[in-house]
Parts: sequence; C-alpha cells; structure tokens
Amino acid sequence: MQQPLVAVSTDVKDFENYTWHAVPEQYLEAVLSAAGVLPVLVPSFGDRLDLDALLASVDGVMLTGSKSNVHPSHYGGEAGDRHGPYDERRDATTLPLIRKAIEKGVPLLAICRGIQELNVALGGSLAGEIQEREGALDHRAPESPSQDERFAIRHPVAIKPGGCLAGVFGAGEIKVNSVHRQGVDRLGPNLKVEATAPDGTVEAVSVVGAPAFAVGVQWHPEYWAASDSASKRIFAAFGDAVRAHQAARAIAAE
Repeated sequence: MQQPLVAVSTDVKDFENYTWHAVPEQYLEAVLSAAGVLPVLVPSFGDRLDLDALLASVDGVMLTGSKSNVHPSHYGGEAGDRHGPYDERRDATTLPLIRKAIEKGVPLLAICRGIQELNVALGGSLAGEIQEREGALDHRAPESPSQDERFAIRHPVAIKPGGCLAGVFGAGEIKVNSVHRQGVDRLGPNLKVEATAPDGTVEAVSVVGAPAFAVGVQWHPEYWAASDSASKRIFAAFGDAVRAHQAARAIAAE
C-alpha cells in the first residue's frame, strides 16, 4: 500500500505581502519521520472545504500548536487583546474537522492549540493566563532567543492508569516541555483526562468511545520527536493507528 496521508491544520499568517497558510517544519518532520506517514497541509478555508471528501482521502488528522488561541466566542468567553492573538479562519476549519474526524473514526492527534481546539469542539471551555492561578506552575516558555531552550523538557506529567496513553507510555510519569498560556477549563463531554501536571493542569485527553486513536496533548512532542523517547512514542502510536485505518479501508474496499 502507498504511504498513508495525514491532514495537518494550518495557521493563517500575513507576511511578505502575502497571506500564508502555514505549518512549522517540526510538525511535518515528526509526522514524516517519527510516525512514518505523509503530511498534507489543509488550508484554513472553513466551510468552503469539503471535509467529507478530505476525510475519505486521508487516514489521519493532526492539529498543530500555534501562537494563536481559539476565539472565546466558541466557548462562551469574552475576547480581548490580552488573550489573543486569534485565528478565526483556523477555528472555522479545525473545529468542524475535529468533530467529523471523530465521527468517521479517522485517527486524530491534537497538540497544544490542538488539544484546546479538541476540548472546545466537543463542548468544553478554556482558561486563559493559567500561570496566574494560585499554586500554578508557569507553563509559558522561558524568554530566550534559543528555540531549544524555549522548548526544553521541563516538568513531569502523571499518566493516568488504564487510559490510552498508559498503553503508550505505561502508568507513571514522563517529562515534557511547556509552551502555553491557556489550558483546559471545563472538560468537554466525551473527553477523559489522560495526564496532568503537578499543579493539576490537564496535559492530555482522549475521546471516550472513539472508534480510533483520538488524543490531545498540551505539550510539544513534535519538537523532540527525533531524540526524546516519550516524544517518539506518541508519534509512533499515532502512525500505527493511521496505518491500521488505511488497512481497514483497503479491506472494506475489496
């Protein structure tokens, strides 16, 4: 069989007198090398896209992290400059894409902004500036010109026993990086917590009853997927799910 395709979300950015639909290379490299599947960028054109046709043509979906945040109007919050920037064209694309991917049993991996999109798409809400909560860790990246320092693996997360990620990592702790200001507040129905930080921040979720792999993580495994064992394993598990979906589709087509 041909190498399976994975649909990858894009940010809408304006620079060099153009509007770009863009993805940082680390995500694409991790999908290609650590998961062993082929990334395909999905432009953020919202309801102009035929998502049914897209999901009939791919065997996985990955939602990337981003500097932008989900617009609060999608979960009953109030927008403000302090909690921005926003990317409403991405919201209009990813939120329905998430729901359809889960419905159709297409494997889903949601990273950083992606886990927040997953929670909002399934009826949850987000908390802003979580570093200001009493007793909270500062989950933001340290100020540094070095990306390696900003994305350094910094704190442990506790993996819940008996969950999807316990099957990937085993129960116990792994160490992750942390580059976010927002986090899960009210957990969406049909989501369950897979991992938490020492301050209780939700670090990973899965979709209850999903017919395929459907996991969101708040950290950035893509950045160290070539060298960190835990980062490699999450992408390997996603790649296995994508290949299983491709094989099932091939059998159904016979």
